Amino acid sequence: MRAARLISMVLLLQSRETMTAGELARELEVSERTVYRDMEALSAAGVPVYADQGRGGGYRLVGGYRTRLTGLTREEAEALFLSGLPGPAGDMGRGDAVAAAELKVLAALPASLRDAPSRAGQRFHLDAPGWFGGSGPPPLLRDLARAVWEDERVELRYRRKDTEVTREAEPYGLVLKNGTWYLIARAGGGHRTYRVDRVTDVRPTGALFERDEDFDLAGYWREQAGAFLRSILREEVTVRLSPAGMRILRYAVEPYAALRAAEDAGDPDERGWVVTTLPVESTVVAASELMRLGPEVEVLAPPELRERMADGAARLAALYAPRRPG
Repeated sequence: MRAARLISMVLLLQSRETMTAGELARELEVSERTVYRDMEALSAAGVPVYADQGRGGGYRLVGGYRTRLTGLTREEAEALFLSGLPGPAGDMGRGDAVAAAELKVLAALPASLRDAPSRAGQRFHLDAPGWFGGSGPPPLLRDLARAVWEDERVELRYRRKDTEVTREAEPYGLVLKNGTWYLIARAGGGHRTYRVDRVTDVRPTGALFERDEDFDLAGYWREQAGAFLRSILREEVTVRLSPAGMRILRYAVEPYAALRAAEDAGDPDERGWVVTTLPVESTVVAASELMRLGPEVEVLAPPELRERMADGAARLAALYAPRRPG
């Protein structure tokens, strides 16, 4: 435990140059007295750590001291080469940079861990696009990625239904979801989401924008994705599910809907069946989804969905009824 904390202290000082004992204590969740003792231990071990006194002072490393990557475990080294996943980076034009960074990390690893990239590559592979997705990244993805990296305001031409619109935007980030790239940009006074494959033109304006450092890309995407699902699944139906139906429900409906159904499920009856509510897009869509569960689901409400399910079940029974000879 202490050895890991000492390494964390050195890495923190490498990345932030100077830190006070209070800042280190808060970062590492220890007391300032522990920080003082650990600094003495680092100094005794030959790490050139120095304490500046007075206002603006703190601990720092002397002479540009850098650690070597000799403290990595095998698990950490292999996880490091999984984190790159070169496909998306290559789509954005950063494939060469990722490869160069991996070579530098590989050169710094001890000989016993030099097989980490090959072991990780032989065991895990990310195939992000769906089965019927496009054959390559959107043509303007690299232009947008460059603007995102450089905080450059651009003029976007965007296809919306049967028309194209043009607006000036500040590109904040890119998100890859199920093989589809999305641009998150500030435009028209707020942040908006654009599908990159619908962007028909990108023109740099040459002007830089000031990024809102409090903007959380991952948090924004989670919020937007949740709002999108809620806007689609705007109706609710009441169903009765068998134990098998509850298990396979997630294969028939959206994961969000299956999770809501599990949370709202009542107590099981003597046969293990439960009554729950299920968010759906419409009764028509719900009928096609719930028919996949066959006899493991019974629709209780609304009546029109129950009638649609009954009609589908009757037609299915008639289709498979034994035929008379001749």
